[in-house]
Order: sequence, then C-alpha cells, then structure tokens
Amino acid sequence: MSSFKGSFNYTVDSKGRINIPAKMRKNLSPEANGSFVITRGFESCIFVYPHDEWMKRETEIGKLRQTDPQHRFFTRMLLQFATDAELDGQARIVLPKELMQYAKIENDVFILGAFDRIEVWN
Repeated sequence: MSSFKGSFNYTVDSKGRINIPAKMRKNLSPEANGSFVITRGFESCIFVYPHDEWMKRETEIGKLRQTDPQHRFFTRMLLQFATDAELDGQARIVLPKELMQYAKIENDVFILGAFDRIEVWN
C-alpha cells in the first residue's frame, strides 16, 4: 500500500512533466511498479494515484449504483480524464494538457501527499 504525506513545490517543464518527490517515491508500494493513473481532482487539482491504489478505486466505483444519477455523474467525472502514466528515468510523469488547464497549472505546482494519492495544485 502506498502512503503519501508532506508537501513540495516544483516547476512543470515545457513538456508538462513534474518530478515525483523522492520522499514520496520511497513510499510508493512495489505493487505500483512506477505506474500511475492521473485524473481530475474534486477541486481545481489533479489526482495522481499509484496504479495499485487506482485499482482499489475502480473496485469502489464498480460498486456504485449506475441507476443513481449522482453516481453516474461521479463515475463520468473521475474516469473521463483518467490516463495512465509511468515514471521516466528521471522520476517524472507527464501531466495531460487538459488536466493542466482544468487545474490552471502553468509553471509552478504544489505537490501534496494525501494518504493514498498525490495531489497537484497550481
């Protein structure tokens, strides 16, 4: 199980890449295998889930009642922008442009450990 805490200030490079802080990488579970799912956060932020934690979210989403309009809306909003990402050789991931626009991210980011996920804020 991955577990993240703390906060860090970083810069997004010209290709939309950010570094995952070393203190957070050391708390990444081996099951994640350097893979993440990036999606829209609840407020104006980006959620970065390690792959193993994302699989738990998918299981939870699968239990929602799709006959409930609020559950359908939640499912659509979370999955619509979900994209896979891998750590590159310099411990960076690429943030999708659509999500950067949603979170109003241009240059500097605030990276926040939020237990089972990482949040990226403008």
